[in-house]
Amino acid sequence: MPDGQKDLTLSDRAAEGDAMPRAQPELTVIVVSYNTAALTLAALRTLYEQTTRTDFRCVVWDNNSPDGSVQAVAAAFPQVDLVASKDNLGFARANNVVAGQATTPWLLLLNPDTEVRDGAVDRLMDFARAHPEAGIWGGRTVFPDGTLNIASCWGRMTPWSVTCRSLGLSAAFPKSELFNPEAYGAWARDTVREVDIVVGCFLRIRRDLWNELGGFDLKYYMYGEEADLCLRAAARGWRPMIDPESQIMHIVGASAGRASNKVIQVLKARSTLIRDHWAGSWVSYGIAVMWLGFGLRWLVTRPLALAPNPGLKARARNWSDIWRARRDWLAGY
Repeated sequence: MPDGQKDLTLSDRAAEGDAMPRAQPELTVIVVSYNTAALTLAALRTLYEQTTRTDFRCVVWDNNSPDGSVQAVAAAFPQVDLVASKDNLGFARANNVVAGQATTPWLLLLNPDTEVRDGAVDRLMDFARAHPEAGIWGGRTVFPDGTLNIASCWGRMTPWSVTCRSLGLSAAFPKSELFNPEAYGAWARDTVREVDIVVGCFLRIRRDLWNELGGFDLKYYMYGEEADLCLRAAARGWRPMIDPESQIMHIVGASAGRASNKVIQVLKARSTLIRDHWAGSWVSYGIAVMWLGFGLRWLVTRPLALAPNPGLKARARNWSDIWRARRDWLAGY
């Protein structure tokens, strides 16, 4: 429990309508929301409609949303354990607080900008039981139009993958496992596969493993926390897996802000992951290659600032903002 948050335990009834914990289920579903009222309601509706075989408890932690999220969830889903935080704790800390008080054997992290499809939570529970060696499990994600959203899982960062991204090879050859290894190339997430990183939008984990790992490392305020978690689990011998039959819709970034700000936060996370999970001189190499790659992007897009097209001007401005913040993101968290 972080300092100053003792008034936000799940056993408290907050003024906004927190519910008391009920009888012991087998799964705790954790939804951390910020300013996504309508989306959160859709996520909860599909969660309850599509989950029929798993006895679960759902906790919604709202990070002080100004859009009426707390009131909307309290009115529509009185069965939810709702926590109205007075501060925005971020994704990692909020999940740690809720998971730290959970007593169920399983945890499921679910983003508020998702919708559960075809019994995905039940299916993932079955898959987890059938593959206990994974320790961490995820499913397949699609966009609202049904097309594949590859961001349900990623490969780990390596010196080769960072080089490919920095030189533009990953963008030039997105379907290549050689040049785009972090995205697993052309894999359509349609087969069972061990992966390096299960994304936190739909991540099931054993509670005892979560506790063993200490949950999310709180230095990762917004991005990178699930990558770090999965890599630490892998270092202990666990083998995270994806089940293609467990499918959700994920919009991605519904509560994110300006594009350049999001990229800066992602780059901060990547710099931190390099420092935390790479060895020796490779750390300096990785940071240097990131600097080079984004320096090249800044140089290439500078002429676009003079273009008459507003979209091109915006693109140039974004890359300029990112480059100006390089001391911040290269330093990491």
